[in-house]
Amino acid sequence: MKGILICGGSGSRLKPLTDITNKSLLPVYNKPLILYPLQTLLDAGITDIAIVTGNEHMDQMAAFLGSGSRFGCTFHYCVQDKPKGIAQALGLTESFASGDSICAILGDNIFFDDLSSVIKSFKSGAHLFLKEVHDPERFGVATVKGNRVDSIEEKPVQPKTNLAVTGCYVYDNGCYAFIKNMKPSPRGELEITDVSRWYAEKGQAVGMMLKEEWIDAGTFESLFKAAEMVRKRLTK
Repeated sequence: MKGILICGGSGSRLKPLTDITNKSLLPVYNKPLILYPLQTLLDAGITDIAIVTGNEHMDQMAAFLGSGSRFGCTFHYCVQDKPKGIAQALGLTESFASGDSICAILGDNIFFDDLSSVIKSFKSGAHLFLKEVHDPERFGVATVKGNRVDSIEEKPVQPKTNLAVTGCYVYDNGCYAFIKNMKPSPRGELEITDVSRWYAEKGQAVGMMLKEEWIDAGTFESLFKAAEMVRKRLTK
């Protein structure tokens, strides 16, 4: 399995911080944000990892991460020229994946659950990680039957559940063929929710409920909360 860290986008909710650097390089207590999702991949035994980010901060990203040798892995860098959605960013890694399954994680997501056994045991289809939230209208929202993801809606006005689809996506290599034929959403992006929905509609999407905290650190409040939570865990 190959790993992918998606660190594109303009980081508009974190400006002016993101005028200076990519949001995935912003500090969360004692280390840059990107090291948390990276650790999730490393814990799952994934050591061949692509980093997808925009032109504007690629130099900083590569300068910090380097070849990957100090983390015990190998990094490959992919440039997303324009922020046209998470699925578009994922599509750029097809040649890197080279027929393998992939575990893609958003560079601003922090998982406190241990996902390693689920990722390591993946065979085919899609595996998603779900979390009960108080504001599901901000996310892709899933309905489930048992451990199967039955449907997914992107930022629904009236969510059917409070189960958010978090930013870790384990897909087989079939995702790339689907991405090639995707049409942009009304906001002009290729939505990762549509990729997950494609698997769900085929009955091939499995969901794991997260028990621990999960942070989408894309706002000032969530970035601050992430730092507090990391500090609390380190100083217990």
